[in-house]
Amino acid sequence: MSYHFSKKLDLSFDDAIEKTTAVLKEEGFGVLTEIDIKETLKKKLDVDFRKYRILGACNPPNAHKALQAEGHIGLMLPCNVIVQEHETGEVEVSAVDPVASMQAIENAELGGVAKDVQNMLKRVIDKL
Repeated sequence: MSYHFSKKLDLSFDDAIEKTTAVLKEEGFGVLTEIDIKETLKKKLDVDFRKYRILGACNPPNAHKALQAEGHIGLMLPCNVIVQEHETGEVEVSAVDPVASMQAIENAELGGVAKDVQNMLKRVIDKL
């Protein structure tokens, strides 16, 4: 089982960030965090890295359900979506598969929430 859904886009990196954020919003997600890996690695290690951004996406109703079902699930929240520019110049957007990432947790109620979020994130990637 793959742990992510991905799609390559014919967009610039910045346009891909903008479009991904907009489509996440259409599906009920907000971006709580944004980590610029390129900038962080340059600042902390003085290394050059490709454009790579991690968006911490959260759907509040499902996050609330997950937290009610499993007290430690916050360890796996928010759902990460990455936008990266490969060395070839191609831009790819990937979203975590919450069903795959939560397989180790034996909780049927949580499994239902993960499946709902999985479907939402698949729609995000499909709409890009």
